[in-house]
Amino acid sequence: MTMLRTPCILLACLWIGACGTAGIPGDSRSDLAGIRQSREEVSVLFIGNSYSFGVPKAFGGICRENGRRVHVGQVTHNGWSLERHAADDASLRKLGERQWDVVVLQEQSRRPSLPVRRAWKMRPAVAELAAKVRGRGGVPVLYQTWGYRDGDPKVAGDDFHAMTRRVREGYRKTAEETGNLPVAPVGDAWEREVSAGRGARLFMPDGSHPTTAGNALSGEVIYQTIFGR
Repeated sequence: MTMLRTPCILLACLWIGACGTAGIPGDSRSDLAGIRQSREEVSVLFIGNSYSFGVPKAFGGICRENGRRVHVGQVTHNGWSLERHAADDASLRKLGERQWDVVVLQEQSRRPSLPVRRAWKMRPAVAELAAKVRGRGGVPVLYQTWGYRDGDPKVAGDDFHAMTRRVREGYRKTAEETGNLPVAPVGDAWEREVSAGRGARLFMPDGSHPTTAGNALSGEVIYQTIFGR
């Protein structure tokens, strides 16, 4: 197994290993374990927006370094919500074009942190997409993102940690309400890096989108969620 290259990825590996399969409620651990044990090549589809542009490539590289055979696909559009993907013919065709073993679902950055929008917009879209994935024998995984570097500008007195807590809660609630979906706790790993003073390298200048290092950390957490240590 190739050694992990960056301190932030090593931290993610140690943290997830210490927590087992943190963020994976119910029997989802066994669902993913079954795929790991029964597939020589695992097919993984990423559905999301600009937060997911570079993550599939980073994830695929980590898989290769660790001797995992994967087929990686993505349907990602700038600013899109899962609600929009669920209503989009091209996204649905991509979802149905092959047997995807794992489908990683990433919601628009603010929506999980807003209880009303989460309940009325995010949850129904996740439920619909997850049902399609499960109906084809795959496992849907939620990609828990992070707060903006300076917090939500529409929330008075907000900061990164407060927004990240709300995002985390939104993903966890949605996971529970849509059948105990696995959650890849990417935002938690970002929060640990920020708390350790290493967060600046993760953010693009806009204070929202991931740099190459941010994509690498996100890809590592998703790798650990799907494949374990």
